[in-house]
Amino acid sequence: MLFATLLAYAAAVRVARACGDHEHVHELARREYPQTYLVPPSRPLEWGDLNFIHTTDTHGWLLGHQKSTFPEPNYSGDLGDFASFVAHMKKTALEKDVDLLLVDSGDLHDGTGLSDGYPAGGVDGHESNKFLLRLPYDVMAIGNHELYIYNVTRDMHTNFAPKLNGRYLTSNVNITVVDETGEAVTVPVGERFAKFTTRKGRKVTALGVLFDFTGNDKNTTVQKVEDMVKESWFAEAIAEVPDFFLLAGHMPITTSDKCQDLRSFYHSGVHPNTPIVILGGHSHIRNCVPFDGRAIAFQSGRYMETVGWLSLNLDHVDKTSNLTFSRRYLDANRVTYEQPYLRHPGGKSITSGLHHLATQFDLNLTYGVAPHDFHTSQAPFPSNDSSLSLLAEAIAYSLLVNNSRAAVPHVMIANTGSQRYDIFAGAFTKNDQVTASPFTNAFVYLPNVPLAAAVQVLPALNDAGENNRRRDLRGGAARGPDGFTAREREAYARGDVDFVFREWLAEMDRRRFGPERRAAANATLGYVTTDSCPGVGDDILHSPLAVYDFPDFVGTPAPDGLADDAPVDLVFTDFIGAQVVETLNAVQSAVVFAQGDIRPYTPTLINAVLGIYAERYWS
Repeated sequence: MLFATLLAYAAAVRVARACGDHEHVHELARREYPQTYLVPPSRPLEWGDLNFIHTTDTHGWLLGHQKSTFPEPNYSGDLGDFASFVAHMKKTALEKDVDLLLVDSGDLHDGTGLSDGYPAGGVDGHESNKFLLRLPYDVMAIGNHELYIYNVTRDMHTNFAPKLNGRYLTSNVNITVVDETGEAVTVPVGERFAKFTTRKGRKVTALGVLFDFTGNDKNTTVQKVEDMVKESWFAEAIAEVPDFFLLAGHMPITTSDKCQDLRSFYHSGVHPNTPIVILGGHSHIRNCVPFDGRAIAFQSGRYMETVGWLSLNLDHVDKTSNLTFSRRYLDANRVTYEQPYLRHPGGKSITSGLHHLATQFDLNLTYGVAPHDFHTSQAPFPSNDSSLSLLAEAIAYSLLVNNSRAAVPHVMIANTGSQRYDIFAGAFTKNDQVTASPFTNAFVYLPNVPLAAAVQVLPALNDAGENNRRRDLRGGAARGPDGFTAREREAYARGDVDFVFREWLAEMDRRRFGPERRAAANATLGYVTTDSCPGVGDDILHSPLAVYDFPDFVGTPAPDGLADDAPVDLVFTDFIGAQVVETLNAVQSAVVFAQGDIRPYTPTLINAVLGIYAERYWS
């Protein structure tokens, strides 16, 4: 049983950690240089007349990835390191007399303790975003994670966007606020577009467009892309012919998505030969797509794991010839950054400030010592190495009990989508808890559910998911023109891209190893990118991660010694309430349950479960 194994491991690990014979990081204290050998860049970057450094989906990962298990060391550079890299590259651009723009494509919130670990009364990302403002971003765009909570959106509108001097772009995203006269008005969160001239005199028209997102909070609106292009402001914005259009889109750059629609709009007759540079995001993958000879789309991954580099040659090219370009996916670590330069004082100041913020937020608070690594998709489920097996164990043994229902047996169910990142051996801190399980879903319950029906809900929920997946694999009418099934399309519209990211990893795994997985030989674990652009995009040769399937839901076993008709509490997270009620009514017909029957079970939220478990069993 996983529980017994964990207790045995924990006893041994306490001694090992006390002896200091492991290199796992116990807190957020920054190491002066990576403790593990990292491969340096494979070749020099190719510069063009116009160059871009691109980030996207940073999600609060401003202190970098500081664990010792690969591939984490590949991404161990922090925002101060990155700022120093940018400063050096800006200086190099001056020496080469070329243009270099720094662009971000959205999703600054929700992911680590620096953004999400704020004290009560604070706003997600308010403090961590101040450090991003220290970098010389030329354009930044809004993401869907800036829209789940109105106060976050208002903070971006009031405190963040004004600092970008008109370069925080929210072309199709609005917020309703109260104006100086007390009237409610709907205005863009940032600016709809920006027009500016580069250092080398190139005229730019830039937009920041969000995909057709439906999970936004009240008093925020997201206009569909096909409606946005009909607006008068849009026609006015693109009427003048620039030297190139820049689309910082928080949307995947795949040809089935809105980026292609926008490219087609520009090149179908409005400005058929004007170069278009699209810098996308949201799906967390590395990708490059040459839409046509005059439009290039590029995307740089997630979580400050990847820094994107894109260079184009615009000089000495006529108005109809294909553009020549180069792209590179850079692992975000100090070995990558420090090849050509020494650290910049501004970067050191950012690093120091981030550590001060981590101290303010008490992110080093340690709940216990994880006995080994636990993975979401890199370990089979069920297994001792699966973080989803750990979740099932944690909800069973974390004292998630409603005191008024303590005498009533229960069956618990949680959605595996609540777990967002792996857990690594060593100190399990407040920051690790937020990173692994950031969502604030509550536990609720249905009372008086017959045991025989309650225990059927979990397998029925997972079977429905598995049946959908089987049907998806068969293709046919199940998938629409965008490549999604109806179930995936609904989840995607609410902002869920985990299934896209996992499929990307799984395809890497299949392409490299086939059905037989082998250990990495001369390459460390990491991304092995295949995209639609010529040449090799990855800066470092890696061996792909193993990827295993896992269920959509996990739960606790049936209580022992009860008759099939014994009443139990069916406990689950509020996020899956509608699915649970529907499934429960499908597996039994004696009682018709409704969502109105759902009641609060405990004030403990799912994002606190792992910390409670660690305090009890890993201390």
